[in-house]
Amino acid sequence: MGEPALTPERILEAAEEVLRRFGPEKATVVDVARAIGVTHGSVYRHFASKAALRDAVVRRWLDAMMPPLEAVAAEEGPAPARLRRWLEVLIAAKRRRAAGDPELFATYSSLAKQAREVVRAHVDALVDQAARIIADGVARGEFTAADPAAAGRAVLHATTRFYSPAHAGEWSDPAIGEAFDQVWLLLVSGLGAREPKAARNRDAARPGRIKRK
Repeated sequence: MGEPALTPERILEAAEEVLRRFGPEKATVVDVARAIGVTHGSVYRHFASKAALRDAVVRRWLDAMMPPLEAVAAEEGPAPARLRRWLEVLIAAKRRRAAGDPELFATYSSLAKQAREVVRAHVDALVDQAARIIADGVARGEFTAADPAAAGRAVLHATTRFYSPAHAGEWSDPAIGEAFDQVWLLLVSGLGAREPKAARNRDAARPGRIKRK
């Protein structure tokens, strides 16, 4: 009787279950193969090494968070509100995972420390989304950031406490929401946020408004 059909996705699903059961230190490729009912050689035909399999597991975990963030980045409307909503979606996604399955969240966080290239690519994708929102805000006259890409990376760095697994222990702090609000005020100030053009035009048309020379 031959081995069942095997796909990378099936292997990654099994790897997640094995990691959940044994943890990142004890889980092996043999364990993953046994969970599927194939030889470990079959797994290696799809993933060249244990490190490659672990990287793919982390990439799958991180990629699952991207569609809702991309949806916000692609929206139309005021950029400041979109940027804040984008951050809130990012933060909520990480916290849901931490609260829903804390052991698996800790496992993935541990693996992510080893998958540096995968994490770097994920961060770059997040920076790109934030930069697109900021660039749109500049075009709309809502932001004055000179370099949207650099500003997008700065936004991520400034908000690390609120979404990075390294700070998960702080997320239950009752004051975390207020802390985010304070950081947000600094961010929008640094981005040079100002009223949309339409609002400024309405103000200019109001009777009694003093014109600046």
